[in-house]
Amino acid sequence: MRLNKLLTIHLLWVSVLFGPAAAVAQVQPQPQKATRTDTLKVISDDAYIPPDTVLPGQKEPFTKSQRLEGDNSRFFKRAVIPAAVLIGVGVYTTGGRGIINSQDIFDYRTRVFPEFATNADDFLMLAPLAGLYGFNLISSQNRHELSRQTLLLLSAGALTSAIVWPTKGLTDIDRPNGKSHAFPSGHTAYAFTIATFMDKEFRHKSPWVSVVSYGIAGGTGVLRVLNNAHWMSDVLAGAGVGILSVNTVYWIHAKLTEGGGLNTAVVPVMLPNGSPGVGFHMQF
Repeated sequence: MRLNKLLTIHLLWVSVLFGPAAAVAQVQPQPQKATRTDTLKVISDDAYIPPDTVLPGQKEPFTKSQRLEGDNSRFFKRAVIPAAVLIGVGVYTTGGRGIINSQDIFDYRTRVFPEFATNADDFLMLAPLAGLYGFNLISSQNRHELSRQTLLLLSAGALTSAIVWPTKGLTDIDRPNGKSHAFPSGHTAYAFTIATFMDKEFRHKSPWVSVVSYGIAGGTGVLRVLNNAHWMSDVLAGAGVGILSVNTVYWIHAKLTEGGGLNTAVVPVMLPNGSPGVGFHMQF
């Protein structure tokens, strides 16, 4: 029966998880290396561009790790290990532990930059987002369409928040300036969330996108220390959280969509009480 093929769920929030609102994401076949003719057809139809599509004027625009984003071993190498190292070093260098520890960095900052103060770190971490929307305006050679990029970024930011803020309360470490909730650094975590997102979406365009994005994120962390708002350990742990969050969201997305999109749609419906509503439709 048709009911075996259609599943209607009247929950609007589900559409945010699986695809762009008020749009239909078509299931794509397993991506295969496209010919120039096929590629031009994909671009002209404004359809989803498979991650390994070779676009006109480019050679291999997407790396092997990008094409195999859902692979468990790659997720472990690109997300779990770097994040574990950064968070582990952050925890270990708390206080006076380690050859170069948070107390040493604090003492150096106090001696060399005693009056340093700036608000630049509040805005610097958001700078790569200008590149995100700029690239989408001037080029179609992106991993995902803009609406899906936005949802992935918001999902990664939500996961970062879900890790950072409870951890701040649990650790309850005072900042160098005497204020509370130092560990981990939220500014640095969000900065590395944005930087890692830019790396995932645009490193096929140029490795400089990744270099600049991570440089800005690192600069944000340095400014947090120079502003006396965080210990070095807070910054290191925040960087690890940001990297882990984005990679986790992309890994889950790849598992759910197999690199393309679920065959879903958001449709207007009439609720039993006569009120207008929105329904989520998924075809298996």
